Amino acid sequence: MKRNFLFIFFISLTVLAKAQEFISLWPDGKKPNNNGKKITDSLFNERIWRVATPGMYCFVVPKAENNGTAVMIVPGGGYARLSHLYSGFNLAKWYNSIGVNAFVLIHRLPHQQDLINKQLAPVQDAQRAMRVIRANAAQWNIKTDKVGVMGISAGGHVATTLGTHAKDESNINDSLTAYSYRPDFMVLLSPVITMGRFAHGGSKKNFLGADTTKANIENYSGELQVSSFTAPTFLVHAQNDSTVKVQNSVLFYQSLIEKKIIASLHIFPQGGHGIRLDENPGSTDQWLNLLEAWLKEMSFILPIPFK
Repeated sequence: MKRNFLFIFFISLTVLAKAQEFISLWPDGKKPNNNGKKITDSLFNERIWRVATPGMYCFVVPKAENNGTAVMIVPGGGYARLSHLYSGFNLAKWYNSIGVNAFVLIHRLPHQQDLINKQLAPVQDAQRAMRVIRANAAQWNIKTDKVGVMGISAGGHVATTLGTHAKDESNINDSLTAYSYRPDFMVLLSPVITMGRFAHGGSKKNFLGADTTKANIENYSGELQVSSFTAPTFLVHAQNDSTVKVQNSVLFYQSLIEKKIIASLHIFPQGGHGIRLDENPGSTDQWLNLLEAWLKEMSFILPIPFK
């Protein structure tokens, strides 16, 4: 029975991927950080391996159930690929179930041959996507002060870079320049944070490449970049995660507390690097309940007004 359920779930995600609205982030010819080389989008084994057209899949809640909050989800994949179905679409549908609009980011990857500065591309796309969401807030019934970001695994590194680096890397001097790219809250699931001692080897290699100078490592270690710019943050990690060490979340949490940023850290004994929506081992299965309670506690989601 469980195998049949998983098969049906997999087919549903595949069909949804083909039907969900996709919005391109950049106008034709204005994609920044592009060296002119032509590449194509690459999808294999239900993962995205190369991104010629950065954009986001939109999961907008119908007005009657919409509470005005939005979250941009950054999938994982070690900066080599994007697991947009398993750490993107399924989470988006959960957010929709609690009245939150969700947008799954498809950002450029550092290994691509069309980039000038390979490290800037993911955060440029993330900044632009946040601006696109706020620019369309009225159309999607979103409150512009309730737009957050969620990052999973290496997507957590993109999310924390977005939430700690205040420098505008995405400005192309068009109408979206007027909108903020700062997230109002951050949700981090088994996140890659640091490029230092406890870095995830694959993400570090794919992201930094040969530039492993001390300055570059520090610049892209999120725990060293927390400031008043950084938003309230909810972190989830498993102590037995052998892929991305739990110290990533611990270090970031400590920095948040030192900078007096509201933070909530949940480290569970089990779950490894595969914490799911449900059927997690032991107490790990409570993480979504805790996340929903935190979003309510922080007033990022409010009850839908009775009409």
